[in-house]
Amino acid sequence: MTLQHHVLERAVDTEAAFLRLYGASTTAFWLDSEHVEPGLDRFSFLGDASGPLAEVVRYRVGSGAVSVHTRDGGVREEPGTILDYLAEALRTRYVALPEALPFDFAGGYVGYLGYEVKADCGGSAAHRAPAPDAQWVFADRMVVVDHLAGRTHLLALAGESGGGTARAWLRTTAAILETLPTWSNPLSITGAQDTTGLEEHLVRGRARYLRDIAGCRGALRAGESYEITLTDQLTFPAVTGGLDVYRTLRRANPAPYSAYLRFDDLEIACSSPERFLKIDRNRVVETKPIKGTARRDPDPIVDDRLRRALTEDPKTRAENVMIVDLLRNDLGRVCEIGSVRVRELLATETYSTLHQLVSTVRGTLRADIGVVDCLRACFPGGSMTGAPKIRTMQLIDALETRARGVYSGTIGFLGLGGTADLNIVIRTAVRYGGAWQIGAGGAIVLDSVAEAEYEEMLLKAAAVYRALATEPAGAAATAFEVPAAG
Repeated sequence: MTLQHHVLERAVDTEAAFLRLYGASTTAFWLDSEHVEPGLDRFSFLGDASGPLAEVVRYRVGSGAVSVHTRDGGVREEPGTILDYLAEALRTRYVALPEALPFDFAGGYVGYLGYEVKADCGGSAAHRAPAPDAQWVFADRMVVVDHLAGRTHLLALAGESGGGTARAWLRTTAAILETLPTWSNPLSITGAQDTTGLEEHLVRGRARYLRDIAGCRGALRAGESYEITLTDQLTFPAVTGGLDVYRTLRRANPAPYSAYLRFDDLEIACSSPERFLKIDRNRVVETKPIKGTARRDPDPIVDDRLRRALTEDPKTRAENVMIVDLLRNDLGRVCEIGSVRVRELLATETYSTLHQLVSTVRGTLRADIGVVDCLRACFPGGSMTGAPKIRTMQLIDALETRARGVYSGTIGFLGLGGTADLNIVIRTAVRYGGAWQIGAGGAIVLDSVAEAEYEEMLLKAAAVYRALATEPAGAAATAFEVPAAG
């Protein structure tokens, strides 16, 4: 395959571009890294499954095969797990990244792994999710917006005889994008950061969640775990469409690892602040676990006090350090000896709704390790399990009454050049089967106060719930007219 590339010397508004190009696509992706925080991701990737080389891959744990849907309408079954399939596809379709390209994704797979894929990574298949456990689209056509440099890149992969078709797509798409507004960060939606109305939608509810915390403490006292990430879910009928919800969410809770995915009747609106794994063209792998959350306050003095209290709290610091140790161990299985280092420990990152305590761990992959090998060794992210990982996941399986699904998994890309950028699926709403689902939780340790842990879980869910509770015709509406497709 060869890569065709065209650049527009301005950053097109990503929301306008997605609505115009992919708003009606049955399968589409929008990896939405608005430049919300200095030093965090600056590139957004948009596309769908309409390119001549595109395919959509679906998988359910335990099925023994993946289902591959090709652009010409064909469907085939490939034996193995989703990770087996992706590893082989990336090996056979390898395309080197052009050195001049400022980002590390020039085609490949975009999609998600749900939490239950843990069964293929050393965990158990305890619960079955209603929706597919993994879905990925092979992206051979993409729009990439560089929010920092102020450019828009168009990329098209072509087979041996497809160069003319790729060039035609570049010309047509560039002409459409020239009619759209220049990018700017969307106006934020402000509102009270309360948890009113949430409890009635909880699957297990307050009393059961508090009992489950007590169960966690019993396991901790018995030495079965050091830290257990306990979660619950909110469910309610889906009235608003997924894209409308995401357009609201990105204003109500902007975050650097956000995404909107659509796979037929499944839609994901994600505003994650947490990076799971990034693998760059130099084979350096980075993970940025979050443990520790505090609310924001409109009073700057109070807000600063909350931020400092988060940083200084011994319990929160201990939670974060335990997950850092777990991830150092995960990376140590796939990285060169001596290369795994904690680059930043217990740093505070502030977003519109929350303060978070974040650490950064990096290493260099061994020569015999591919991107999917690294993913398999580290999935699911330790911040969503606790430590030690395998035994703690077993404890979680016994406490939680249903599958987590997409929540607690990962969303992102796996590039043909051996690169990846994947988030942890938190602050996310999933629409499937006529219902919305929001997951939230927190780390339980021996020093945990049950009521405080319950309130923190609700606080995390509130940022997403608020997006679903906001009328899409109000604050979520765009301030520009999107040209009709023609």
